[in-house]
Amino acid sequence: MSRQVTHRYVDPLTEVWLGAAADVGLRVARSAAAYAATDGAGTLTIGSDDTLDADDSLAQMIFHELCHALVQGEASFAASDWGLDNVGDDDVWREHATLRLQRVLAGRYGLEAFFAPTTDFRAFWDALPADPLADRRDASVSHAIAGLHRVGRPPWAPALEDALAATAAIVAAAAPFVRTAAGVAPSLAAGFRVPAPHPTGLPAGPAIDRRCGDCAWRHATAGGRRPRCRQAGRAVDDAWPGCERWEPTLDCQACGACCREAYGAVAVSARDLVRTRRPDFVVDRGPGGAHRFELRRAGERCAALTGGELEAHGERRAVTPYACVIYDDRPRTCRDFTTGSAHCLTARRRVGLSL
Repeated sequence: MSRQVTHRYVDPLTEVWLGAAADVGLRVARSAAAYAATDGAGTLTIGSDDTLDADDSLAQMIFHELCHALVQGEASFAASDWGLDNVGDDDVWREHATLRLQRVLAGRYGLEAFFAPTTDFRAFWDALPADPLADRRDASVSHAIAGLHRVGRPPWAPALEDALAATAAIVAAAAPFVRTAAGVAPSLAAGFRVPAPHPTGLPAGPAIDRRCGDCAWRHATAGGRRPRCRQAGRAVDDAWPGCERWEPTLDCQACGACCREAYGAVAVSARDLVRTRRPDFVVDRGPGGAHRFELRRAGERCAALTGGELEAHGERRAVTPYACVIYDDRPRTCRDFTTGSAHCLTARRRVGLSL
């Protein structure tokens, strides 16, 4: 006796990520003619199951493409292939940025192995250091950080993190049932565990020799009280391991954030030597003869700031060091700007150098 089939089976992870893609604004199509491509009109085409590797999945493919969109920004939804040139090597460093971001996001949920890429870029993924964002002079790092800041904004939020959390829950439930036969490649769910959060509640950092006491965002407090963390906004113990946002002593020459896109104007007082010694860098913004002096801007950055160009080193793009040509005569506004302060953190976040 035949029966009427009223439903179809879909892999639970596929359901999760197809739903996440739809919530972000993408319709997923499958085709053997493409590995992964977007048309700039809301369709994401992923290779059919027979074109994918045995350690790949539709879920991982969608996740990777959403990471591309995070790196490229909101406007990339209207461009084919997220606006990337997939023919030459000019955009390889942007792929590296995507993989760094993917590694950090997956790591928050213990999914680094489960969601590892299976393309030719797997070698890059496997060679990433424990902290994929450690080298802040690498342009792919700052672009990855900028992408991480977009995770909490529409159209990605809350769909992306909800999908990652659901994936972790599914894999965690399946992991105890994994059995591996001799001569058969082990399941990606084998040995899975969800990482515990940092004591501050922030995501945990890599298991390497880092402590809160060595972090640039730790600051002392008066009266013998425990130091506080500018990132977490709470007291910390110097012996705690560093969280995901841990950074070493800040290098202004690798940063320049306070002098570029982060702040739009730097006030110059009547007593600042720069007015007389370097008048070519000072402008009067005061209306109707009422003086209001500021440092001159060159586009989105201070005209006195040099550096920040991208230098090609093979497939890598490195940022040249920053410097101030009026440093000895800089105004008091600049002199009072403290490295490691709350304003410093704000500036670095705005230019993609700090989480």
